[in-house]
Parts: sequence; C-alpha cells; structure tokens
Amino acid sequence: MDGERAKEINIKELFNVMRRQLWIIAAVTILFTLCGSLYATYYTTPLYQSSTRIIIGANQDNMKTLQVIIRDVTVLQKVVDQLDLHITPESLAGKINVESVDESQVVSINVTDTNAEMAARIANTTATVFKKEIPDILSFKDVRYLSPAKVNPYPINENDTRTMTISFIIGLMAGIGLAFLRDSLDDTIRGSRELDDLGITLLGSVPKIDQRKLQKNEKPYEVRSESVDVK
Repeated sequence: MDGERAKEINIKELFNVMRRQLWIIAAVTILFTLCGSLYATYYTTPLYQSSTRIIIGANQDNMKTLQVIIRDVTVLQKVVDQLDLHITPESLAGKINVESVDESQVVSINVTDTNAEMAARIANTTATVFKKEIPDILSFKDVRYLSPAKVNPYPINENDTRTMTISFIIGLMAGIGLAFLRDSLDDTIRGSRELDDLGITLLGSVPKIDQRKLQKNEKPYEVRSESVDVK
C-alpha cells in the first residue's frame, strides 16, 4: 500500500509541476514547431526523382552483374560526357539507384537530382548508354527499352507535415525538461509536505479567504447628512 501511495503521490507531483510550468512547455513547443516549419520552407533543397525502365533478358545470377555495370564508371563517364555534366562519374553514381521490379527482368533506373528535367535526362541517357556499351563489355545484347523517364515536377522530400511533427515532438520534450529544471531550481514552499521534507514543523495555517463571500457580507456604509445652521 505504501508503495502504491508513493507512486500515486509522485505522479500527482509530476502533474502539478507540468501544470505550474505549462506556459514554458507551450512556449518552447510552439517555438520549435515554428522553427521546423521555417526550415522546411526556406532551407530544404527540393529533390526530384525520375525513373526509366528497361528489360534485361538474363537470369538472376547475370542480372546482378548487369545492374552493377549500369552504375559503373565505364558507363557513367559517357553519360557525363554526353550531358556535359560538371561532376565526376562517382558523384553521378550516388544519384542513381538500380533495382529489379518484383524480381523480374524489368530493371528500374532511378535518378535523384535537384533539377527535375535533369533527373529525367540522366535516367534516359544512362539507359541508352548502357544498352549501347553492354555488348562490348559482356557480349550481351538482350536489353530493351520498356518506358522512358518523364519529368516529375513534385519534389520527393517536400513533406512539411513530417518536419513539423518531428519539431513538435522535440519541442514538447525540451519544454517538459526545461519545466522540471526550472521547478527544481524554485525554492518556493507550496505545501506542508515540502515543510516535512525540510524538517520544519508547521504551527498553523491561514485559510484562504473567499473575496466574493467577503464582499457579500460587508455592509455598505450609511452616509448621513446633517444640516448646519449658519447664523
């Protein structure tokens, strides 16, 4: 029973601390949420993704090798030269992701770039160069186009709701932490229990006066006027 009572008291004290410091929790939460919204709006670089699909007539063992070659320097150097890109083939490889669609012979070449049109151009050029160069690399010719990449005007990282949610959670946690820190540094005595913890004996207490009842019970003063004869 004592353990349950202590647990109940501790929860009640924690709730009271949060209630007393509610304005701090609210202010910090709003501040963090606002900063997250501003960051997502003005400081996040939009990224665009475009994909092209090709069909590679190979078994699963050779498929992995062919997918690796798509992102190899031998292929991507020609893509850089054709598009006159001012980046290295290694940097271009970081923008490209190659994957099989549902473990089939369909291979998707996904390109992510800060420019929507360039993402589509890189994807299509990579597929073209790969189809042209793979016969010389592995004497493999069974590569066919399935669907070209199209310009996707919508950024893939434009998610203000997610950023604001994360900012709200961080702000709430920071606000609660700051509230408990501020309360721990406050030396104000708010009840008899705190006096007991300090070893101070409570001799008496002054009840709280209800101002409304006090004003209701007060009798208005009577003002009497007397006439004074002036001779």
